[in-house]
Amino acid sequence: MTTVDVPLRWLDDAAPDLALAGVTCGVPLAPGAVADPAELSVVDDAGTPVPAQTWRLAAWPDGSVKWAGIALGAGEPADGYRVVRGPGPAPAVRVHVAETADAVEVDTGAARITLSRTGTDLVRSIRVSDAEVAASGRLVSSRQDRPEPDVPGRAHAAGHVTACEVEQDGPLRAVVRVTGVHREESGREWLPFTVRLVFAAGAATFRIVHSFTWDGDPERDFLSSLGLRFTVPLRADLHDRHVRLAGAGGGFLREAVRGLTGLRRDPGAEVRAAQLDGRPVPDPSTWDRDVERLSRWIPAWADYTLRQPNANGYTIRKRTAADRPWIDAAQGTRADGLAYVGDTAGGLALGLTGFWQSHPTGLDVRAADTEAATLTLWLWSPDAEPMDLRFYHDGLGQDTYADQLDALEITYEDYEPGFGTAHGIARTHELTVTPYAATPPVAELARLARGTVLRPQLAATPEALQGFLGDWDLPDRADPKRAALEDRLDFLLDFYIGQIDQRSWYGFWNFGDVMHAYDADRHTWRYDVGGYAWDNSELSPDLWLWTSFLRTGRADVFRLAERMTRHTGDVDVYHAGPWRGLGTRHNVQHWGCSAKQVRISTPAYRRVHYLLTGDEHTRDRMLEQRDSDATFLALDPTRKVRADAATYRPERGALAVGLGTDWSALAATWLADWEITGNERSRDRLVGTMRDIGSLPKGFFTGEALYDLDKGRFDTARDRVALSHLSAVFGLVEVCSELVSLIDAGLVDAPGFKDAWLQYCRLYLADPEAQRAELGTAPAGVHLEQAHSRLTAYAAHRLGDDALADRAWRAYFAGGEFMGEDAFRTVQILPPEVLAPVDEARTLSTNDAAQCGLATIQNLALIGRRLR
Repeated sequence: MTTVDVPLRWLDDAAPDLALAGVTCGVPLAPGAVADPAELSVVDDAGTPVPAQTWRLAAWPDGSVKWAGIALGAGEPADGYRVVRGPGPAPAVRVHVAETADAVEVDTGAARITLSRTGTDLVRSIRVSDAEVAASGRLVSSRQDRPEPDVPGRAHAAGHVTACEVEQDGPLRAVVRVTGVHREESGREWLPFTVRLVFAAGAATFRIVHSFTWDGDPERDFLSSLGLRFTVPLRADLHDRHVRLAGAGGGFLREAVRGLTGLRRDPGAEVRAAQLDGRPVPDPSTWDRDVERLSRWIPAWADYTLRQPNANGYTIRKRTAADRPWIDAAQGTRADGLAYVGDTAGGLALGLTGFWQSHPTGLDVRAADTEAATLTLWLWSPDAEPMDLRFYHDGLGQDTYADQLDALEITYEDYEPGFGTAHGIARTHELTVTPYAATPPVAELARLARGTVLRPQLAATPEALQGFLGDWDLPDRADPKRAALEDRLDFLLDFYIGQIDQRSWYGFWNFGDVMHAYDADRHTWRYDVGGYAWDNSELSPDLWLWTSFLRTGRADVFRLAERMTRHTGDVDVYHAGPWRGLGTRHNVQHWGCSAKQVRISTPAYRRVHYLLTGDEHTRDRMLEQRDSDATFLALDPTRKVRADAATYRPERGALAVGLGTDWSALAATWLADWEITGNERSRDRLVGTMRDIGSLPKGFFTGEALYDLDKGRFDTARDRVALSHLSAVFGLVEVCSELVSLIDAGLVDAPGFKDAWLQYCRLYLADPEAQRAELGTAPAGVHLEQAHSRLTAYAAHRLGDDALADRAWRAYFAGGEFMGEDAFRTVQILPPEVLAPVDEARTLSTNDAAQCGLATIQNLALIGRRLR
């Protein structure tokens, strides 16, 4: 029996406060090692067994567990854990899920939450210690038909639940998936949403993963607010009602609805301390200096508002009534995004991860002087300008393919009328909901805010992950030459992580993406130049970041990769409409380019996140691609440049599919679907097309093959040579490496595929004479030599060919400017007319940096010995 021993570490190398909401992660297992995840258990760093919940995230082709999900409940965390084989202890506290005809009730042992199956209440009730502390949790929104702010007559809507499904029911973790739409008073329905509520045993806090699809008309639908609202019953006297708003770095606005501090008459130190701490104040008859008699003259503050309109400033205001003015209370830079309202009999806290980064956001407390306050967390603040998703220019007369290709030569923007629509894009937010039996101390709320800002995460160590998910090895600085490359890798990562903050790459639709290329003349990234603006996964920065995390374990890299996974999977991909399943090439707006392709929507960019975290939303984003091969029937990705455009007519039995960016995305889709769900259709299409590529006379050098949509197979008769420099830089290298490993392990039977891939890797950077000898011609279009050096390195490693290894390193160092000392100018003080001093990149582009990083990592792993 194979030994199982997978060490787990905290992402930030320090045990967090696990009592907040438990933790979930994924661990890899060797083929055949574990038949059933129930065989697994968890011990802490002292070897003591701890209760854990396990399940299958992915399976090997032989049915054994490939990746297992691991969940721990609330409790005091250990410094580390290990996943081992054997029985684990029964949990002392369990999550219980009960289903009725109209509701789902979840009891975590610390709180009871009732969810509605239909209607406007997403969360019907939250109870702690038999007292209801919150009710009527619902999604709210508003819309207007013009983009100007403060347009009268906004159409208000509430989310209507249409389905409620229990996906996981304990014992330590429960997940409920709720779907619905926003319904306006007129009856119009739009903004379909999916909400997952994630519960942990022993935790009052639960997570909400909220995703919506924008399915409006950009010319007439301007979303003016979107939020989550709860009603919070209040039973105590006004001086025992409390509002807490998180500022920056753990600071809080700490106030009572009727304050007893700072008065002309002092009620006494204990009264003031109790009110600030959230404890019941002493009996009013004990207050000093006649304060009880005079307290009726103290105003009650009914409403509180925090607004984060941008990444660098927030304001807090309050007022006594809706017909009274707002009074400035505080301001700061970057709010943590947590609010609480309640009293000595109970209350509720709401928090949003990425609050200031996802601006314009907000937090509202209303009617705190009545029997029921409302607490609203705004994902899009109603005070902000309405969301304007119209295309950013009028087309400039580009009505024909010829004009569009001509314009591409100057702005790098691939425009086409009607293709720059946002209809069908999506956005996901992660929230925390925490009920309390009484107002907690501010220190407790600060712990909650920290856990919301940086969600605790366990991960397998890099040593345990090595051998999975691609060709990479651990950082090694023993040799000076290799140390120099490791330093350059760190520099590239540090530079991009730093650029996000320096350039404020934040905002509702932008957070998680990076810019494509730099404008050295203006000392800025080309945010307004056609296809040079937002990167949209061009040349796989997602894979670079995830591979970098796998080998280093860096928390900052993980969080950027996770945010990019969320963004590119939601915003850069269509989830409704005619291009459902396709992503959008880089542009000034994330949805602006007319190149709608599977190379952007590929699960290759989401899979690592799912396997490391078990995140159900990321799983959904991959599985919704399962039929993406059908999109080639609706939209030809090479329609503007196709040499045979006059005769090519897409048909179900003869769809032109590129063997690089297209097939790699389809292969990643089928692989993910097969390993997650066991879908035999995906298995057959994956293995069948692998066999077909192996049977093509020129293998991958065929460039494009005719695909039968009904059969899921390629026509193997095509005998030609065509090459694109983009074929291997959108995940093809990674997926082929994994597929070849399945062949080597005897888990997949695809004759000829490994040879076809090795041929492509051998010949891409070969001498023209060698290419002609084997292919009959020397292919044109060989570019990105540094990026493709890893193909040569792969062939050198597989074949044990030192001459190929030498060629790979020569191409690597000759093919790009990223290794030279002059590649960057750092901390360049800009001219006075520029807004602020920032780091400047002389020649940098994100996609080149991503491919440089991947080439460095993979070359070191495959042929690092030759560097010496």
